[in-house]
Amino acid sequence: MKKKLTNAWKHVRDVLVNPRRYFTKIVADGNLDDSMFRAFLYGLIGGVLVLILRVIGGASITLSGLFTAIIITPVVAVALLFVMAGLLMFVSEITGGERDWEIAVKGLASVFFMYPMILVLNAFAFNCTSMWIISMIADAYVLFLFYNISVYCMRGRRANVVVIIAILALFMATIYITDYRIGWFMLKNTSAALACMI
Repeated sequence: MKKKLTNAWKHVRDVLVNPRRYFTKIVADGNLDDSMFRAFLYGLIGGVLVLILRVIGGASITLSGLFTAIIITPVVAVALLFVMAGLLMFVSEITGGERDWEIAVKGLASVFFMYPMILVLNAFAFNCTSMWIISMIADAYVLFLFYNISVYCMRGRRANVVVIIAILALFMATIYITDYRIGWFMLKNTSAALACMI
């Protein structure tokens, strides 16, 4: 158990500190079990964190809420991994990168730890301004990771990947400058999002 925790911490550290080196080393070896387990584990951690944050916010624990946290969310995380891998393959096709499904799945699974981290960070938002700042930093970092996956993991052409990232950034900017940002904030921190409506 201790070894698994050490490896998990090393993996997170490597992705955060040197994503280029980490993503360059991802290869297809026919083993997707670890990637699926990571998605399931981080989905479980995220689901439990959501439940805890709701309890802290005054909500009561229900059987359906508990079932969602420990069963539905992790299963959805695994399903989402494969859906997102399909989208990454599409982006890779556009940017002239790898067309390997396994590499796409492994690259995305390696950043699924961001889900519980983003939940924790957004829990610290206490008003509209802090919600804006935390949300924008987290979203920008997710785009940065997506860039690294597309260039170093999927071997896409850098110039083409930059164009895709710019389009995604423009789309996110559109959400932030319109009323759609309230719905986006609601998914992260309801009380801080409600402060933006005052």
